[in-house]
Amino acid sequence: MAGLVTTLVRKRVALVFLAVSVSAFLLTTRLAYVQVVRHRYYTGLALDQRLRGMPADPLRGPIYDRNMTELATSVSSDAVYVRPAEIRDASATAFALAGILGHSYEQVLERITRRQAEVWIARRVSEEQARRVLEAGMPGVYLAQRTARVYPHGTLASHVIGIVGVDNQGLEGIELQYDELLRGVPGRVLAERDARGRIIPKGMEDYVPPRDGMGIVLTIDAAIQAMAERELAQACIATLSEFCMTIWMDPASGEILAMAVYPTFDPNAPQDYPAASRRNRTVTDQFEPGSIFKIATAVAALEEGVVMPDEQFYDAGYIEIGGGRVRCWRGGGHGSLTFARAVEVSCNPVFAELGGLRMGPSRFYPYLEAFGFGDRLGVDYPGEARGLIPVPGQVAYGEVLRWANVGFGQGVAVTPLQMVTALAAIANDGVRMWPHLVRGVVEPETGAVQPVQPQPVQRVVSEATARTFMAMLRDTVVNGSGANADIPGYLVGGKTGTAQVAEGGVYTERRMASFLGVAPVDDPRLAGIVILFDLKPRPAYGGVHAAPVWRAIAAQALPYLGVIPREPEGETPAVGLVRVPNVQNLPLHDAEAVLSAAGLQPVPEGIGTYVLDQVPAPGAAVELGTRVLLEFYEVPDHWQGETTVPSLAGRPVREAARVLAEAGLVLEIQGEGVAVSQDPAPGQVVLRGTRVSVQFSPEVEK
Repeated sequence: MAGLVTTLVRKRVALVFLAVSVSAFLLTTRLAYVQVVRHRYYTGLALDQRLRGMPADPLRGPIYDRNMTELATSVSSDAVYVRPAEIRDASATAFALAGILGHSYEQVLERITRRQAEVWIARRVSEEQARRVLEAGMPGVYLAQRTARVYPHGTLASHVIGIVGVDNQGLEGIELQYDELLRGVPGRVLAERDARGRIIPKGMEDYVPPRDGMGIVLTIDAAIQAMAERELAQACIATLSEFCMTIWMDPASGEILAMAVYPTFDPNAPQDYPAASRRNRTVTDQFEPGSIFKIATAVAALEEGVVMPDEQFYDAGYIEIGGGRVRCWRGGGHGSLTFARAVEVSCNPVFAELGGLRMGPSRFYPYLEAFGFGDRLGVDYPGEARGLIPVPGQVAYGEVLRWANVGFGQGVAVTPLQMVTALAAIANDGVRMWPHLVRGVVEPETGAVQPVQPQPVQRVVSEATARTFMAMLRDTVVNGSGANADIPGYLVGGKTGTAQVAEGGVYTERRMASFLGVAPVDDPRLAGIVILFDLKPRPAYGGVHAAPVWRAIAAQALPYLGVIPREPEGETPAVGLVRVPNVQNLPLHDAEAVLSAAGLQPVPEGIGTYVLDQVPAPGAAVELGTRVLLEFYEVPDHWQGETTVPSLAGRPVREAARVLAEAGLVLEIQGEGVAVSQDPAPGQVVLRGTRVSVQFSPEVEK
């Protein structure tokens, strides 16, 4: 019996020994695997746990205009962060930080009591705030150097440049489009810490330097941009428009020299403005263009050979086409006229016939595609809209009527960028260029600029067709509705436009006035568009309100670009004769002054403020003293008749515009500040629609 027990005990001891030996072997093997084979891996994990640090921000690349004027730059800025494990009195620390930084006590307390090694409290603080934080000497509260984006010219080109977020990431505009180039590569400041986040004395430290971002050189010219923004803002305020837009382009290269939207915003404080004010509507929004779209119809018809400039038409005021009726904007029509004259006076029935009957979808649509309508142009800017044009065979009603409407700019949607690019293509002898906003990329180390080359996209029409139509655009300014855009010494060509604003598929009483122009027509240097959306004065025609804005910008930009003015064009009339100047779309008092200066006698027919038509026609050679009959636009009742000029003394610009609009008058802005003088004077009785020139001056502190 005893022997049996001894045997069992020995077996059990052997089993236990075997088990212990196996376990020891496995543990030893595992330990060897961890310490030898996986040594680097676990050492790395340990270092990652102990080595904690703050990011070292790279300097975001600067943004320049084409002349290397700095429009956006980055500077070092202080930031505040905490290490909750080191804070002794959370309540007192939160109270002190909230008072220094202007934050709420509850918000700061929530942050400093988080179970995290480090927590940001404020990513950008002023020098004064940083000094007070440092002087307070609060345990667990630290300052870090970060970079901040600064826009030294404030609102200048803000819709082009865009904005960045709190972490210096691009959110809108060029800042977003080229974010990968601009933002650089972050570095890191590392220090070895214990489990509670405290720095281990004589522990490991490391510094990974950041790599600064690359710079961007825009095609924008800051000087032309400033001209455009100033004139656009004044026009938008004076006409009480909802918003206004303008783009200026070099036709030969596709480079955008200026791009502006009003109301604007300051990218240094984007949070102070509504999101709608930050949207670059020239690229992201699409509109029914109205008559400016006729440039596409005209060159397509000329290229197809379905019309000639001197071909005769008859406009009875409407045309029956495709089961519908297209009316002319002028009630009684224009009577007998050539195609060239139809362009000058923007005759809808003629263009409806070209679009719906003579060309139709099969011949018209390819030109619209070639111009880039209905598709993105590929501009280097985020959020570009495609626009909308009908596709042959996919229309909701009769194709003939639909394409007749397209012929005069109705039933399509385009972006302002598409329209100015189309005009630039015609001005560039029929070749469409890629529209772009970036001219080059700057290497941060060397400062060398890698240029972005202009790119031709495709030929839209022949050089002969393009030049023929450019001459017709010149005639539109000299003899037609574009008189308000003409600049002495420069050959300006252009097209006026007025569109009804549709809402919910129904046309409203709201209007969009536009002017699309180019200069000089024989050697184009500038193509530009001006759009006033939902302007309040009547008549709301582009030739009345948008063309003068275009002229004001171009008259400054052309000499700036070195375009030398020329002597007046045209043949000198015979002795004793004078040429009748074009006074269409001018206010009555301006038209009378122009005609009187030419030795002619203005004779108003009826009552009105803006000249609709004149007889004899512009350019006619007549005897001195000839009577020139002036016809006026028909406008709503509240813009007809006479009114008394109110006093504007001491009123700021916006208020002056509102007061004049209520009286049926239009503001002409001179200067900034508050009104100090006006012409006509207060109390004077004038025709409704009259422009009141008001001198504004900065308010003097008493």
